[in-house]
Amino acid sequence: MSAVQFGIFTVGDVTTDPTTGRTPTERERIKAMVTIALKAEEVGLDVFATGEHHNPPFVPSSPTTMLGWIAARTERLLLSTSTTLITTNDPVKIAEDFAMLQHLADGRVDLMLGRGNTGPVYPWFGQDIRQGIPLAIENYALLHKLWREDVVDWQGRFRTPLQGFTSTPRPMDGVPPFVWHGSIRSPEIAEQAAYYGDGFFHNNIFWPKEHTQKMVALYRERFAHYGHGTPEQAIVGLGGQVFMRKNSQDAVREFRPYFDNAPVYGHGPSLEEFTEQTPLTVGSPQQVIDRTLTFREYVGDYQRQLFLMDHAGLPLKTVLEQLDMLGEEVVPVLRKEFASGRPANIPDAPTHESLVARREAEAASA
Repeated sequence: MSAVQFGIFTVGDVTTDPTTGRTPTERERIKAMVTIALKAEEVGLDVFATGEHHNPPFVPSSPTTMLGWIAARTERLLLSTSTTLITTNDPVKIAEDFAMLQHLADGRVDLMLGRGNTGPVYPWFGQDIRQGIPLAIENYALLHKLWREDVVDWQGRFRTPLQGFTSTPRPMDGVPPFVWHGSIRSPEIAEQAAYYGDGFFHNNIFWPKEHTQKMVALYRERFAHYGHGTPEQAIVGLGGQVFMRKNSQDAVREFRPYFDNAPVYGHGPSLEEFTEQTPLTVGSPQQVIDRTLTFREYVGDYQRQLFLMDHAGLPLKTVLEQLDMLGEEVVPVLRKEFASGRPANIPDAPTHESLVARREAEAASA
């Protein structure tokens, strides 16, 4: 695997195709997500990440179930989440589910923690949205402990205490899955990622680059403050969003109805305004390459780049064509360009193997 991991993330929305009026069934959408993951491996991508949602029109309510199924059908693909809800899931259950998945997938697993973007989910799982940040901080402190200590005594504000508790199975090779903390707007989450020396993932599909730059810079500065390395050595991931055709005018014409009706940003700014103000790129593969290469100018050298490609009602056939272009024309060039001039002190993207090697090196020098 290369210094930078390239892949895709999905939010798993079930959306009517505005050009045909057809809405896929939940089963069709779930199966399509699996097909997309298998295609990602086939075209040479590194990562597939699924969101977690508990409300229509989204289907991925059980990420580890889906990722376990994909793990059985892939060999190289790193399986991740584009949000695991640290606020409304019990940390004990996250610890168990992801350790189990880690064993089944031979270590090809990491996860991204986040608070999600749906307010009503909190009471459905017995929590209060006004405690979102404190919940995220306390729950992760417990999860971090459960994966690193065989017997845990713990007490906090938001769940019953634990006494002499052992989470099973234990992490594979004694090394927990790598954790990214995903945030669009919360400095507290960048701070949390920095404190633990974990990865920070900025969604990077809605906001102008100045905002992304500010959040990543804060994380890098605090990562160094907590003694994990230089700011440049912090582990950064970015989202992104693309739609491609060989000819950029065709891409714009084809994508416009999907953009205009998308559940997230439809009926708002025009496609042109949105592509100017955010990282959304609609055009030729070369335009996608050029735009993606600019991300380093404002976040520095980073470790993971994921693209959103399968939302807003785009038919599966179109998404698979997009993945062919991404895998054949875009990512090989990005790999080469990202590697050229990359300073030697910048860490590669984390994998289970690299985390095991690091632990062994630390034990040897202790």
